[in-house]
Amino acid sequence: MNQQAQGYIHPEAQIGENVTISPFCYIDKDVVIGDGTWIGPNATIFEGARIGKDCKIFPGAVISGIPQDLKFKGEKTTAEIGDRTTIREYVTVNRGTAYAGTTSVGSDCLLMAYVHVAHDCSIGDRVILANNVNLAGHVEIEDWAILEGLVAVQQFIKIGAHAFVAGGSLVRKNVPPYVKAAREPLSYAGVNTIGLKRREFSQDQINHIIDIYRILYVKGYNTTHAINLIEETIENTPERNNILSFIKNADPGIMKGFRQVNGSKVNES
Repeated sequence: MNQQAQGYIHPEAQIGENVTISPFCYIDKDVVIGDGTWIGPNATIFEGARIGKDCKIFPGAVISGIPQDLKFKGEKTTAEIGDRTTIREYVTVNRGTAYAGTTSVGSDCLLMAYVHVAHDCSIGDRVILANNVNLAGHVEIEDWAILEGLVAVQQFIKIGAHAFVAGGSLVRKNVPPYVKAAREPLSYAGVNTIGLKRREFSQDQINHIIDIYRILYVKGYNTTHAINLIEETIENTPERNNILSFIKNADPGIMKGFRQVNGSKVNES
């Protein structure tokens, strides 16, 4: 490569086998790029990037830029991308701060154009973030979650596995696993049955999850009472334990139900 004419690769960058680096890219020092990854034109990979195998990073993306956080003092941190993840045009993934040390995106994820992942976020595997999703610092998103376009997530919020957040939502409270979240303010809109069926959950598993959320969100109980009822009356399963663990550790609490939102009641499925 003619680096002066077509881009720059720092001599200390660790580039795997069969990696394609297109013209006009910038690859900084202390960067690791796994085998088979494709880097499109004009992408920028800053110091601290750890990119897995067989990823696709499209033009204009910026990986491992320093955090947009005034507390950052230049400490050595990373931004880590798992295997087979696709990062589309103009996505930004900032590296971590001293708080967590890293920002991480899992394997088999899709981050669509203009997504922003701020410092110290943790994104699981097979997550989809649609166009213009913006994550503030310290957000955690578990496996298989989907956020539609223009979703904005407040700092320190957690979104559970297999959750679905409707486009244009403002996420100020934690979103439990397996649910659909919509409306303003963001609230429970049923169980993500379509997503669960696509991932080969059985109908019995789905009905079990619906029974749990009927107690939590539809019956009108407060959260403490609902948890007690779930523990007393619902069969002990991995899904039940996942939901209860999430709720008990949720700070600043989970999103509200909508027994009444604009005069309408929840669709339980």
